[in-house]
Amino acid sequence: MTAEQTQQFIKGGIWQSITTELRPSIIKNTSGDIQPFYLSRKFEYGKSNSFACSIINYADAIGSVPLVKIEIKGHLAWQGPHPLTEGAYKVDYVADESYEITPLHQGFADAVNKFPLPDIEPWAINTTQDVKSKAFPIFGLSADKIYVDYDLIYIYNNMLFNGSKNVDGRAFDKPENRPTNLQLPLIRV
Repeated sequence: MTAEQTQQFIKGGIWQSITTELRPSIIKNTSGDIQPFYLSRKFEYGKSNSFACSIINYADAIGSVPLVKIEIKGHLAWQGPHPLTEGAYKVDYVADESYEITPLHQGFADAVNKFPLPDIEPWAINTTQDVKSKAFPIFGLSADKIYVDYDLIYIYNNMLFNGSKNVDGRAFDKPENRPTNLQLPLIRV
């Protein structure tokens, strides 16, 4: 598919994880091993290159203990072909509308409350806070800076692929960290 065909294909669609996904986190255990990170994703793509992404992080591999819900809204910036494979495109997810976090488990709320920040209220279960342009180092967010996820999009057999997270857990927070492999696909619902 061309970039234009890919954009038309995803517009107006809702795409979600097939099952709970596994990713490497930036957290390491006492022996230095990278800890697993479990999540499910749901993307909605609007007509004007807008997106809404909902991520739920889990404490377990089968997704039975939800910890936190993250909802990000913004716009896509298409950056041209990705060298991974023909039909893959570099896409920047610019979180310029919102970056909302909702604790779903008391353990998560307690953990993030150990790091109080001036522009953020204490965390409580099922209470959403928008941390867009606020300092929230736990998620790699800086004050007065719009978060951008430097990713990729690839369509294959009517499934949408984004980039696979770096094996060392690094975020896609700068162009040089853009993924070079495909992640589990999302299916259209």
